[in-house]
Amino acid sequence: MSDQNQEQNFKDEEELKGLRNEIDRLDTEILNLISQRAQCAMRVAEVKLAADPENAVFYRPEREAQVLNRIMERNPGPLGNEDMARLFREIMSACLALEKPLEVAYLGPEGTFTQQAAKKHFGQWVKSKPMPAIDEVFREVEAGAVQYGVVPIENSTEGVVNHTLDTFISSNIHICGEVELRIHQHLMTGPNTRRDKITRIYSHQQSLAQCRKWLDAHMPQAERIAVNSNAEAARRVQGEWNSAAIAGELASELYGLEIVETKIEDNPDNSTRFLIIGREEVGASGGDKTSLVVSMRNEPGALYNLLKPFKDFGVDMTRLESRPSPSGNWTYVFFIDFVGHIDEKNVQDALAAIKETAVEVKVLGSYPKGVL
Repeated sequence: MSDQNQEQNFKDEEELKGLRNEIDRLDTEILNLISQRAQCAMRVAEVKLAADPENAVFYRPEREAQVLNRIMERNPGPLGNEDMARLFREIMSACLALEKPLEVAYLGPEGTFTQQAAKKHFGQWVKSKPMPAIDEVFREVEAGAVQYGVVPIENSTEGVVNHTLDTFISSNIHICGEVELRIHQHLMTGPNTRRDKITRIYSHQQSLAQCRKWLDAHMPQAERIAVNSNAEAARRVQGEWNSAAIAGELASELYGLEIVETKIEDNPDNSTRFLIIGREEVGASGGDKTSLVVSMRNEPGALYNLLKPFKDFGVDMTRLESRPSPSGNWTYVFFIDFVGHIDEKNVQDALAAIKETAVEVKVLGSYPKGVL
């Protein structure tokens, strides 16, 4: 090695040493700031408990949305806005656990996309509780056994989850937030399974439908068996030697399976929207949505009478779904999402106009738009 190369290597090592020392200094500074934030969060808990020991509310969805949106607006880079917001969500999740750990019910079992959505929204420090059915998630929240629940509401490929919509009709639960999860389906096997020996594939019916073209092209000989959830599919293949499961990454981690093919969904933009449900109403965050269910009489112009107030008062409707009424009194039940909070003047005016012709108007909740 020439003297020139040796000199350059020495300069490189010195520069790296200086950069590493700077990283160590910054790490210490970050550590101290996070500790100060955690101490402040504990003080917040003390103030809330002193003011109202029985009804203290520790998690405020509108406050969290405001913080995360502000982080994304002020992010100087080079980390992307969503990456930075995810880091802060975990910090907030850990600090909130010092105040009072959140307990959240979700559509189980462990390893489902709904559990993944719960962790995305609340962070890794949440205590999650799997429930066997959507209505059980609602009941768990209504009974006060958990603070919040997470249920699927619609998939970009397969459409709305009707069971969730129907449960809202008879429930007094409020929608407190939303989270959208990009759905990646993976083919996974147990440790004793050879790819060329797979004769059956387990998955939820929707996941099998979302991967139909890939399965037709790559595994046409394998029998497709629908089960209650992707997590159940992953659990089944643990002890089998000739089967595979289609599920998400979390299921492979929980059940010790190897992912042999990644992202086999037919639609690369496949995503599912989940709703956060709770007992309290949510204040305005500055970027909100509202959901409601409206029952209309079976008469000419009913749909026109329902839609016209949104135009008249400048309210942006983002979704409209109709469902058969569970009661013989009504023919149509409409589920509606729109931009805005129930406390805003134009929203109140629009709802007042709808109530003039509707049989019933039930506000399911005003809540922050999904940040991540």
